Amino acid sequence: MTVYTFDGTMDGLLTAVFDAFVLKEQPEQLLKEGNPLPLFCEHINKVHTDEDKAKRVWIGLEKRLSREAMKLISVSWLSELRELNTPLFQYICKVFRQGDISRNFADHNVLEVTNIARRVLHEQLRMKQFIRFQKAKDGTYLAVVSPDHNVLPIIIDHFQDRFNDQSWLIYDAKRHYGYYYETHHQPLPVRKVSNMPIRVTFEDETTVPFDLSNGKLDATVLSDDDQLLQNLWRTYFKAICIKERMNPRKQLSDMPRRYWKYMTEKNGG
Repeated sequence: MTVYTFDGTMDGLLTAVFDAFVLKEQPEQLLKEGNPLPLFCEHINKVHTDEDKAKRVWIGLEKRLSREAMKLISVSWLSELRELNTPLFQYICKVFRQGDISRNFADHNVLEVTNIARRVLHEQLRMKQFIRFQKAKDGTYLAVVSPDHNVLPIIIDHFQDRFNDQSWLIYDAKRHYGYYYETHHQPLPVRKVSNMPIRVTFEDETTVPFDLSNGKLDATVLSDDDQLLQNLWRTYFKAICIKERMNPRKQLSDMPRRYWKYMTEKNGG
């Protein structure tokens, strides 16, 4: 069995595809460095990430696949799942050997990559539904999330389009970064990383004015009327509940428990 190992980046995976064709090999697995190796492993090739090689492979994919198929590949990568590496690697290799196979769901690699991408897109939809903002005294709206998949990059446009008259920060507590959108120049204790919407990280999360475990803003920075609005929202949520029609199983299906800790109506603090 031939196994390739890589650094866990998308460029590293694309470099592995390039190397496989140069070496005329068909490795059975692509594993992130440090992951357990299979028992019967005869040959290991450590892939050294090369941006030029990765770019050539990506351009080659764009020539062979539709825009929709390319989007699914990008979205699947946001899953951050270990089990994606080998299927995605094999999928891309097959594209260069066989052409556009993106609709061939009889191929187990295509099916697995597509299903993982769909899981990420489902998480994206859930984030749009369940994100709850709190208003700080300076007018900035804050929301803390910790999604299973790294969906922030594909939900930010949604919030920019709908809340472009407000300053807001959506922060991923699990991955320790967020996106900040501003309508005015307002100082924040963050380090800017990219263009608008600004990708931000906190240099010291212990000093942030909110609790990463539940997303609550400190009372010292919470706007005077936001606590009242939160209480009103909880009261409304309880008032519209008809006890005789309660269906906990259905509620958990529509609103999984893992989202509750950041939701105002479920977090009664």
